[in-house]
Amino acid sequence: MNDYVIYTDSACDIPPETLKEWGVDYRWLTYIFEGDPRQYTNYELDYPVFYDRIRKGGVARTSAVNAEAFSDGFEPILQSGKDILYIGFSSGLSATYDAAAIAAKELLEKYPGRDIRCVDTRGASAGFGLLLYMAVEKKREGATLAENEQYILDNRFHLCHWFTVEDLVYLKRGGRISAATALVGNILNFKPVLHMDNAGHLINMFKVRGRKNSLSAIADKYGELALDPAGGTVFISHGDCSEDAQKLADILRERYGVQVAKIVYVGPVIGAHSGPGTIALFFLGRER
Repeated sequence: MNDYVIYTDSACDIPPETLKEWGVDYRWLTYIFEGDPRQYTNYELDYPVFYDRIRKGGVARTSAVNAEAFSDGFEPILQSGKDILYIGFSSGLSATYDAAAIAAKELLEKYPGRDIRCVDTRGASAGFGLLLYMAVEKKREGATLAENEQYILDNRFHLCHWFTVEDLVYLKRGGRISAATALVGNILNFKPVLHMDNAGHLINMFKVRGRKNSLSAIADKYGELALDPAGGTVFISHGDCSEDAQKLADILRERYGVQVAKIVYVGPVIGAHSGPGTIALFFLGRER
């Protein structure tokens, strides 16, 4: 009963070549730079080039996937006689999941013998990328569409997202902190530590002084919450700061004996809101 396709969107920040290896198809979120009419897909511009442009003052505005794009992607799969499990970007941050659900509803009226299940991960970046990986593994083990859907629903609120940012100006633009907080925080070198709650929203939890302390604080949360500290599957994503991502991976290995499974870039669509220097840690925990 494996006659279904796992589908996602590019906010998972899993590289296209990896998604291809996993047998996962996807649709692209897009962005534009202010003053530049060109629209880019999430994977189109080399990530270091994107972040260099951001560091030089470029402001990127992002767009969700629309229902028509999902319909165009879903329909050939249904026509081939296969069903679909869509695993998508948090509805708390984007309209992308809602667009997929609209497309699914319309197509199921057209193809009543087929099935499309849409799962709102309430996650972002490689956090829902990790849930996607889990779904791929579950499918390889023989899980049916319904079983895999329930598996992801059962685990989504155990998928911990803990992260920090280098420059508070990007959180200010997104309305996460005030202009005054951003100004004072940058002057005093305060680094916020945030997580994603069960509604799929980014929540500012506490702040520490300095980059080193922020990485250590994220590692502390891993030790506090991880279901399997030594053997769990761990992903890290970073906003063009691979050395810091490796430092966090080293801290986790030294403290808990865990080997980080995957380190990836925070893609432009997420990075436009979190900024260069973002470091995010994803793992299964007792709770988010």
